[in-house]
Amino acid sequence: MNGRNTKMELLGSAPIPKALLALGLPTMIGMLINALYNLVDSYFVGGLGTEQMGAITVAFPLGQVVVGLGLLFGNGAAAYLSRLLGSGDKKTANKVASTALYCSVLIGAAVILGCVIFLKPILRATGALESVMPYAVTYTGIYITFSIFNVFNVTMNNIVSSEGAAKTAMCALMSGALLNVVLDPIFIYTLDLGVAGAAIATAISQIVSTIVYLCYIFRKKSVFNFRIKECCFSREIMSEILKIGIPTLLFQILTSLSIGMINNAAKEYGGSALAAMGPLTKIMSMGTLIVFGFLKGFQPIAGFSYGAKKFDRLNEAIKTSVLWSTVFCVIFGLAAAVFPAQLMSLFTKGDTEMIRIGAAALRANGLSFMLFGFYTVYSFLFLVMGRAKEGCILGACRQGICFVPVILLLPRVMGLNGILYAQPAADVLSAVITAFMAVGLHKELQGWKIQTCAVKTECTKSI
Repeated sequence: MNGRNTKMELLGSAPIPKALLALGLPTMIGMLINALYNLVDSYFVGGLGTEQMGAITVAFPLGQVVVGLGLLFGNGAAAYLSRLLGSGDKKTANKVASTALYCSVLIGAAVILGCVIFLKPILRATGALESVMPYAVTYTGIYITFSIFNVFNVTMNNIVSSEGAAKTAMCALMSGALLNVVLDPIFIYTLDLGVAGAAIATAISQIVSTIVYLCYIFRKKSVFNFRIKECCFSREIMSEILKIGIPTLLFQILTSLSIGMINNAAKEYGGSALAAMGPLTKIMSMGTLIVFGFLKGFQPIAGFSYGAKKFDRLNEAIKTSVLWSTVFCVIFGLAAAVFPAQLMSLFTKGDTEMIRIGAAALRANGLSFMLFGFYTVYSFLFLVMGRAKEGCILGACRQGICFVPVILLLPRVMGLNGILYAQPAADVLSAVITAFMAVGLHKELQGWKIQTCAVKTECTKSI
């Protein structure tokens, strides 16, 4: 019980900097390791050749959709679970956690089966050239089949984070990621399995992360009970999960769509341009995953504070999270903008055209990434508060509402440069929209705070 009490203390009463570090740092480290093993995957596959790099580039969007299935139920449940714990309703919380976990696995299996059946058409849609297709089919076929474990892992990562068990989430992520780093060179080069080896290494690593979460469940370390009989498909529970989960899934689908659109636009300029998009996406994903990891600590604090009507604590959590995430994004963005060629050269055996194109894109993306922390804090905040409409708009901005018009227009005007600058342009537009929505939200929070204080004053007088 002491462990559970400590989690509740972090969510409800510990100083905000301490709570954010305790809940966000372990998940952030786990996400960092996870992002690094994605980069290591690209590093080792890059040594095989440009076509093989192109194969994992076109597979990446499909992987994002699969991750989205875990986020659909995991993130949707996590936002609701934080509020339920804040209001003390653990009975409903158990039902929500169980329902989310089993739904994600069943629906994930059905979607993965469909992806395997229609694998080639999907890979063509994500930008695969004919020279890349054999490698893409080999890698993606293995990767997608075993990604059912990743659906489970992503769902559990969000549920576990919602109860403040950030260290467990970190251990699960790190165990799989570190194992993948070790297995990649063995399967790719020592066993001479090529891109198939990279996919097998990833599959084994995901299975190990699943085992960590299963141990957490069966040893009864969680606040929640994950029992089939606890599953409840009531209108209230499903609507609360889906109204947050659907915007999150939409964000993942739009991310996949944006990557696919960039890949399709880039392949018109040759295999080197297509291959350059892979390391670019993986490097920038490392930055975004670190921010997401840190904000996994912000999310339960914000949800708990909002559910408990602790608006001063909520405001402090928002301000601290914006400041810390922005400082990181500036440092990461400057590193990408100052050393783009050196970073891109790590992912090829000497394709100078790939390095040139990738460096130009990485420089522009690094500069615009400085706005990412501010944008993402409020995107998370609206969702955790149950504000699905606003959360959906912000979630769709960076990869959809702002990005799609830009990627359709800029290449026609600027050619290849239009492809390279599409995401930075969408980043700037998204930050402007976020600023307007944030001002309105803080006015509402101030009004609710005044109203809550007035009610408490009346109650005190009556006593």
